[in-house]
Amino acid sequence: MSHMSSNIIALKTIWIKECTRFLRIWVQTLVPPAITMTLYFIIFGSIVGERIGTMSGVSYMEFIVPGLIMMSVITNSYSNVASSFFSAKFQRNIEEMLVSPVPTVAIILGYVGGGMARAMIVAVIVTLVSFAFVDIQMAHFGYVVLTVVLTSTLFALGGLINGVFGKTFDDISIVPTFVLTPLTYLGGVFYSVSLLPEIWQKVSMANPILYMVNGFRYGFLGQSDVGIATAMTVLVGFNLVFFGLAYYLLEKGIGIRS
Repeated sequence: MSHMSSNIIALKTIWIKECTRFLRIWVQTLVPPAITMTLYFIIFGSIVGERIGTMSGVSYMEFIVPGLIMMSVITNSYSNVASSFFSAKFQRNIEEMLVSPVPTVAIILGYVGGGMARAMIVAVIVTLVSFAFVDIQMAHFGYVVLTVVLTSTLFALGGLINGVFGKTFDDISIVPTFVLTPLTYLGGVFYSVSLLPEIWQKVSMANPILYMVNGFRYGFLGQSDVGIATAMTVLVGFNLVFFGLAYYLLEKGIGIRS
């Protein structure tokens, strides 16, 4: 068997293991996001949305749908890889993988692929839920797919890096609670950045999640608070940086080999 085909088998095996892991407990991994987002749609879309009326020329419900889908993609891709990789490290089976002939790239892509798969399934579920509340069109389907792929990859890589550095199970929840949640809520999910005072608009531009939410919103509604080229550049740039960091950490065995 050629070296290349054995690497592909290794990658596929890790990916299937990761997908099986979250699909086996689908009641815990796929149902909660659907319930949470349904509540968001009911409370923010139906009840609050009627008071607000329109935002950026569309109904408030239409405006928040892309942001809510993106929010579920971010949390699911991140938490899936962070908890899975940390569990593998905690049970010491990641060490066996690192000393085996499986290349580091295959290990990273296997774990990231699992996080992406969960994020994609959740994105489809939340999108289907949104159709029950609002008749939303997709202006640029290509940008919808591109943004969701790049965002889920980015946060899956972030989850892997968190898993590498995590010393206890509590460390896995620190970043989502104190970093991801505030950045997501301040990333233009529920409002247009143009409504903010100028100083806060400038501060918001430093939030990478703003570019993801707006790139996704552009795909749905054809409008965005930031330039679509800028949004894609930020996404690709962060992906390259995070992949490079994940590769370096696994190659050096940082946080794993004790």
